[in-house]
Amino acid sequence: MEFLKEEILCLVSQCDGRVSVRIELNGEAIDIKGNNVYSSASLIKIPILLEGFRQVEAGKLQLDRVYEVKDEEKVGGAGVIQAFHGQNSYSLLNLMTLMIIVSDNTATNRLIDIIGMDSINSCISSLDLKHTVINRKMMDIISLQQGKDNLTTAADIVACLRKIEDASFLTPDSREKILGILHHQQLLDKLPALIDHKEIWIANKTGELLGVEHDCAILKYKGKTLYVAVLVDQLRDKKAGRAVISEIGKMCQALLTTR
Repeated sequence: MEFLKEEILCLVSQCDGRVSVRIELNGEAIDIKGNNVYSSASLIKIPILLEGFRQVEAGKLQLDRVYEVKDEEKVGGAGVIQAFHGQNSYSLLNLMTLMIIVSDNTATNRLIDIIGMDSINSCISSLDLKHTVINRKMMDIISLQQGKDNLTTAADIVACLRKIEDASFLTPDSREKILGILHHQQLLDKLPALIDHKEIWIANKTGELLGVEHDCAILKYKGKTLYVAVLVDQLRDKKAGRAVISEIGKMCQALLTTR
């Protein structure tokens, strides 16, 4: 772990952005400025997903209930719902899936309405995510200009990923569904980019904004589980940020398969 940390520090030193890393495996951790606070971008969609399933388990929501998405509720940025014409009804499970696997912003905003922003923040507090908060919807530029942003850290995101597999937090069925959704992620150009998908089981969620590139993942290999989050901002070259994250993903595979 110490050797890998030195390799990552060397890699990070060559990046023109601000980089934060948290990796956990077998009770050991690599932490490089893991408590530095960043704009969460789409990483905030993970606690939204967890609170959604928590409400399903409490009987407040049903996965098969269908919700309308009005044309005026559709927003730009990532996602596919904005491009669908005449398709305005989606089950709760479909909204959750679209929010994660294609990072659909319209689905996310509809889920924030359904689940409740206060409830999502309560879930974040219950998870003891010390520097994470949701303050606005996706593509809400006015709120952003007013200083209201969604925030998180690499350490918080790894804690959130660990909680997905915590038997005291969700039922086995919910955990299986959440991992299945994350495993079907379509955005694979960061942490998973240089990983052998035939050898390593991967479940990840990306995030990006102007000058921002994030990714987090759960990696599994022969009964071992590695959790990783890499957050990068202040980038002049987004490709360089993605390259750093991809190299860290490759290093994580090496660590997982050799320990």
